[in-house]
Amino acid sequence: MNADTVQRGLLIAFEGIDGSGKSSHLRWLAAYLRGQGLSVVETREPTDGAYGQCIRNLFTNRKKLSPEEELELFLLDRKEHVAQCINPALAAGQIVLTDRYYFSSVAYQGAAGMNPVAIFAKNAFAPEPDMVLLLRVSPQEGLRRIREQRCEHPNDFEQEEQLIKVDRLFASFPQSYIKRIDNSANRDKVQAYIRQLVRELCCARGFACQ
Repeated sequence: MNADTVQRGLLIAFEGIDGSGKSSHLRWLAAYLRGQGLSVVETREPTDGAYGQCIRNLFTNRKKLSPEEELELFLLDRKEHVAQCINPALAAGQIVLTDRYYFSSVAYQGAAGMNPVAIFAKNAFAPEPDMVLLLRVSPQEGLRRIREQRCEHPNDFEQEEQLIKVDRLFASFPQSYIKRIDNSANRDKVQAYIRQLVRELCCARGFACQ
């Protein structure tokens, strides 16, 4: 098969407030898809690149930068992510699962006072996902999981007042490819539903599915 006939891959983003279970469900879905013989790329934002490391340094002192400077760091990190990981994987026909994408920037920097519409516009360079799996839990439940399941102290992006605003913004997004999933339910049932949604997407786009 030559480059002109390679099937474009799929881009699926996992989104939600901190503690919503994105990372775990992404990992389980990736293992399932690989078991179906599909080629999967697991990735995340912020990345492990230079800009991503700068962003992670903000977790303990977010006040180092203004909201505008913070957003610029996320945009620079995402541009590298798209160029070095997402676009090549899609061109190779792979399924890309990303733990956070530009919807998180709109929600988190929007909650910090920036214009959500303007943030979406600044991310026009990034390929639109085929599906967004938006996992929903209450901010209080998300914080409980951070403290009790991760045994971590909430960082500067994980404060309750902030997460309430973030959750409201996530709830306001109108895109039809966003699938809102209650992740306060049994995790096996949630994962089964996620697999069902992704199987339907794969079948619709010509990927082998069972």
